[in-house]
Amino acid sequence: MQTVTPTQPPKSVAQAFWRFAIPSIVAMLVSGLYQIIDGFFVGRYVGSEGLAGINMAIPLLGLIMGFGLLIGMGGGSVLSLYRGEQNLPGTQSTLMTSLFLVVGVGVFASLVFTTFGKSGLLLQGATGNTLMLSWQYVEIMSYGALISIGASAMPMLVRNDDSPNMATLFIVVGALLNIVLDYIFLGMLGMGLKGAAVATLIAQLATCILCLRYFTSSKAKTVLSLNQFDKLIAKRIMQLGASNLVMFIYMSFIIALHNRLFMTYGDTMQLAAFAIVGYLASCYYFFAEGLVSGLQPPVSYYLGAKQYQRIIDTVKLAFSVTVGSGIVVVIVLNLFPEFFTRFFASANEALVEATKVGIRLHLIALFLDGFLFMASIYFVAVGKSGQALFVSIGNMVVQIPFLFILPRLFGIEGVWLAVPLSNIAFTAVVLPMLLINLKGLMKQYRIESVQVVNKDFVKL
Repeated sequence: MQTVTPTQPPKSVAQAFWRFAIPSIVAMLVSGLYQIIDGFFVGRYVGSEGLAGINMAIPLLGLIMGFGLLIGMGGGSVLSLYRGEQNLPGTQSTLMTSLFLVVGVGVFASLVFTTFGKSGLLLQGATGNTLMLSWQYVEIMSYGALISIGASAMPMLVRNDDSPNMATLFIVVGALLNIVLDYIFLGMLGMGLKGAAVATLIAQLATCILCLRYFTSSKAKTVLSLNQFDKLIAKRIMQLGASNLVMFIYMSFIIALHNRLFMTYGDTMQLAAFAIVGYLASCYYFFAEGLVSGLQPPVSYYLGAKQYQRIIDTVKLAFSVTVGSGIVVVIVLNLFPEFFTRFFASANEALVEATKVGIRLHLIALFLDGFLFMASIYFVAVGKSGQALFVSIGNMVVQIPFLFILPRLFGIEGVWLAVPLSNIAFTAVVLPMLLINLKGLMKQYRIESVQVVNKDFVKL
């Protein structure tokens, strides 16, 4: 069997973790700028109806991104595992299979969203000008679903090819291009949400081209080769990546349900406030996702190399940083809510006040979202697709009763409070699961350590 030339791991767990986490954090934050920048320009040049319209589009776009992460996270985990085993044919088959999945799933998603996209907007309560503006954005993004899925998946494959800095660079290039094009299409040409969608797709296409170029270059550890599609690897990718797709289905469903409830118990102004709160929360979400995505490559590698103690130490580090940073974000947003709100609603006082209420209520347990992200990706990294899927599905299921009951009792405030209260309840279930799994790894580590000592003793 051919082998991969092993990369020498850094001396400490922290070095290994941050080597992947820092580029991943930058990549996720920059990737998140696609949405935040669109929101900034839409808020400035289109107004509150534009913000409401783009928020109606987010659930559908979240599904497209979820398909990308299904392939990227699943394919990346398999790629890192084969690299840990020094299996070159396995890494090459994984790369090619992942790219085939990008094309197949991209075409499927485009057909689905162009056919049913407008119905999805109507289900959220979109009407009149809000519906028109939202469909302008969704229609163009649906035609380019293949590009969006590729832009989500391919940088993760580059990162798991032991090139986290290159993956980050490709995403940064796309994000910077998106900023320039947003200013041209919205600020200068007045193209509205249609211009925002075109800018996003052009920027994402640039990222895809750069990733493909990498895998055909001498810098790639896994060089692109036109070998056959591997059904078993595809199945494994789908299994490991399924939790990420479900996570984005959950996010899309929850945002869509919020949109419907805000239109039922409030109006377009409340929905625009929810959009701004979402943009502010996403700054932490993308940081946390980037941070815990940095957990996956080294943990998958350690699993392949049977370095169980390093897995445990990496999880401890990721947990402390993820939850600690989330607590800091909650404090800062509550101390300076108006400062952050006016980035999106500079002159609309009613929108500013509605957003401040949302920040105080909706984001009070924001750090628990980070923990749940970490738990899901950890289970993917150690090959526990069932547990990862449970975390993602459970996070969705547990929120449904809160969203149906609390608004009936407390109106708009009940809508804002549903997510933080359900996160507290679900964390009480997921935290013991994580601890049990880590204890199992520690037990395995001790058993194998004793076996090694016994073998050495017999040799003597």
